[in-house]
Amino acid sequence: MADVLSQKLKSTPSSNKKDPSNLLLGRFEIGKLLGHGTFAKVYYAKNLKTGEGVAIKVIDKEKILKGGLVAHIKREISILRRVRHPNIVQLFEVMATKTKIYFVMEYVRGGELFNKVAKGRLKEEVARKYFQQLISAVGFCHARGVYHRDLKPENLLLDENGNLKVSDFGLSAVSDQIRQDGLFHTFCGTPAYVAPEVLARKGYDGAKVDLWSCGVVLFVLMAGYLPFHDQNVMAMYKKIYKGEFRCPRWFSPDLSKLLVRLLDTKPETRIAIPEIMENRWFKKGFKQIKFYVEDDRLCSIDDNFADIEDDTASITSVASVASISDYSIESDSEIETRRRNAPLPRPASLNAFDIISFSAGFDLSGLFEEIGDENRIVTAAPVSKIISKLEEIAQLVRFSVRKKDCRVSLEGTREGVKGPLTIAVEIFELTPSLVIVEVKKKGGDRAEYERFCNEELKPGLQNLVAAESATSSALSLQPTEPTLLRVLSEPVHNLFSEIDSPRSLPDE
Repeated sequence: MADVLSQKLKSTPSSNKKDPSNLLLGRFEIGKLLGHGTFAKVYYAKNLKTGEGVAIKVIDKEKILKGGLVAHIKREISILRRVRHPNIVQLFEVMATKTKIYFVMEYVRGGELFNKVAKGRLKEEVARKYFQQLISAVGFCHARGVYHRDLKPENLLLDENGNLKVSDFGLSAVSDQIRQDGLFHTFCGTPAYVAPEVLARKGYDGAKVDLWSCGVVLFVLMAGYLPFHDQNVMAMYKKIYKGEFRCPRWFSPDLSKLLVRLLDTKPETRIAIPEIMENRWFKKGFKQIKFYVEDDRLCSIDDNFADIEDDTASITSVASVASISDYSIESDSEIETRRRNAPLPRPASLNAFDIISFSAGFDLSGLFEEIGDENRIVTAAPVSKIISKLEEIAQLVRFSVRKKDCRVSLEGTREGVKGPLTIAVEIFELTPSLVIVEVKKKGGDRAEYERFCNEELKPGLQNLVAAESATSSALSLQPTEPTLLRVLSEPVHNLFSEIDSPRSLPDE
């Protein structure tokens, strides 16, 4: 399928009047045509509810049926759902009518990276940034068994902030398509960017083929022309097969060495992504992106904690704890002491409507039970002890911790098939003496999440609950273990006070 996702328009079309004929399913206002191919067209569109600009890929059902491409379209949808990454064009949703299929996708305003290179070679730091983002996206795909197989500047888009976005997964393959010999055999790709083993037609490793293409892209960004070029396609194929290329004099020695490893004609000795990540030229200024998927949208790990001050933020892991202990700078210890002694804000109170919303049909058992990817535990333990216990659990399993008020984010360091396990914990006040600890999976594998909750999180928090209950009993206080009757009776006047009287707004 042709590259229908090439978005060359740099200005967003707008109109004050909404033409009913331009409305798609009453939700999107269709604008100008952005690109087209044999089986599809791509339009700019506006989400009428949010005002957000999107790109809508319109596929003709009759054409794909006649072309025998139904399985191809299904695979593309599956792949785009699997590879959600900040440097990959996102698929938001898929809709269909009797005659059309609609892919609602992220609209990337900056156009193709090819247009930037066509004006001349890029500065080294700019090319490095794009290459770092490309490798991050490609590594993410490979970890999930997805191989692009057509990486080139025309399929790399730039957003308004100059960040790279990989697009057009029409030729992509998944690990399920690998034959018994462990290789792919489909001859595909763009001639100037195709790897020599693909030309040999003896089977190839999808990951190594993508890395060859990444090497060609890097060369083009830095040189402004192709490493293997000839007006005669067969002559160009011979150069590719033999690996005949020369780095220009303005390439740094480290860059030239990296390109020699990337454009190695032997796939078994070609550099792999873990080695690239450790390469001296690549690592300069590189920053790993941390994110999770929530409500079908990408969220940065920093999104919910963007306003935390550097001296009060807590980013804890086994490694960082060890590194902190190696220093004895007084100012750092004072900051840490101040952070630990600073009073935590009071958790958000739950009113009657909040409690009812925890479970449908006025069944308040949802307060104390597991629902899908959520877990809730009720305890009389102080908020500070709960957060300390979460930090303790995180350190035992080498998770990083980030805190803000009564919210805690836990993130695993292991890259699973669905990304690192990311968990959000929030503490709510049920009564003056009881709090609810709500745990939600934000990203990662569900089985891994359930294993972590059952083996680490729940036992740790339940031990805390038991300890607090024992302390309360020793002090002859009323039991802290909640009953449904107690939840409904004791705090009723507090729960409805916000409804009976207007809430005062804080001073601005």
